[in-house]
Amino acid sequence: MILGDKDLLNLRGGNLNATFINAIVKGISLLMELGKTLGSTIRRVTTNSSCKI
Repeated sequence: MILGDKDLLNLRGGNLNATFINAIVKGISLLMELGKTLGSTIRRVTTNSSCKI
């Protein structure tokens, strides 16, 4: 079935699409990775176990 111009103008997308869900998942992953890094940094500073350069 081929859609005409009038039919194409009436098309509407859903509220949640794959791009939006993917962005949310990547945002959560970023926050988790940031938490791990921050926690590791705090642990190294408090235990004075940083690498000597």
